[in-house]
Amino acid sequence: MAVLVLGHMNPDTDSIISAIAVADALNKRGIEAKAVAQGEVTPESAFVLEKFGLTAPEVVTSVAGQKVWLVDTSDKAQLPADIDEAEICGVIDHHKLGDITTSNPLEMWVWPVGCSCTAIKGFYDHYGLEIPAGIAGGMLCAILSDTVMFKSVTCTDADKVAVEALAKLSNVSDTTALGMEMFKVKSAVDGATMEELVFRDYKDFDMNGNKVGIGQLEVVDLSLLDAVKSGLKEEIAKVKADGRHSVFLLLTDIMKEGSEMLICSDDASVVEKAFGVAGDESVWLDGVMSRKKQVVPNFEKAFK
Repeated sequence: MAVLVLGHMNPDTDSIISAIAVADALNKRGIEAKAVAQGEVTPESAFVLEKFGLTAPEVVTSVAGQKVWLVDTSDKAQLPADIDEAEICGVIDHHKLGDITTSNPLEMWVWPVGCSCTAIKGFYDHYGLEIPAGIAGGMLCAILSDTVMFKSVTCTDADKVAVEALAKLSNVSDTTALGMEMFKVKSAVDGATMEELVFRDYKDFDMNGNKVGIGQLEVVDLSLLDAVKSGLKEEIAKVKADGRHSVFLLLTDIMKEGSEMLICSDDASVVEKAFGVAGDESVWLDGVMSRKKQVVPNFEKAFK
């Protein structure tokens, strides 16, 4: 039985490409593995997959009785409901260590870098494995996406070194042009429903017993979202009504390097506690581009 390699719910490009890459690396180590995903790919991920000749992983909702490698998460809230009935064999991630537990020892590659694919580059190197050109291109795009083309505070020198190496392996001569092409696709909202936009990059968190949802839309110009902003506000209200204390949606302008955060909460004062800026429906957070490093930790403190 093949080991399943999967990332978090509502998978982004890092989660999708990480699953593909780790499955490839495990197979090269003689461990039969298969990339899977907890949802369909986003427009950005579809662009990356097509550009580098990769196939979208099969979507799964259950992993009971399976052996599993986790990528890009170790939080139960972002994993299948029956994850406790699976055997977790390994984790490759770049977030804080989550709340999964295991009955057996496992491989852990949890690096303080901007993207899981940076750690996966180290994984390939450690085992002396060759990265195929297509997968290298996908990993390159995942790092550019997660680090917002090196603008995010999560970006490290290791991410930049990995991009340089992966660009050579994938024959990409201009990573900046590739990144802009990718972010233009990511910025597109035409034809997408409000639900699709809210959940394009969305995660639930347990904050001191409160279920809190945080989504993020990254665009090259915030004005691209003007026509849908009211619809997004209505949609996060629906999401909040489904048993959540709060739902926050970051509208990130990658050129201005900041985010407008839409707010729907039982207690909007947590926003002022977290960021020092008051607002009932929305606030502008200058310089805030990373949910992982600049938003989640602030809210976790505010909810205590």
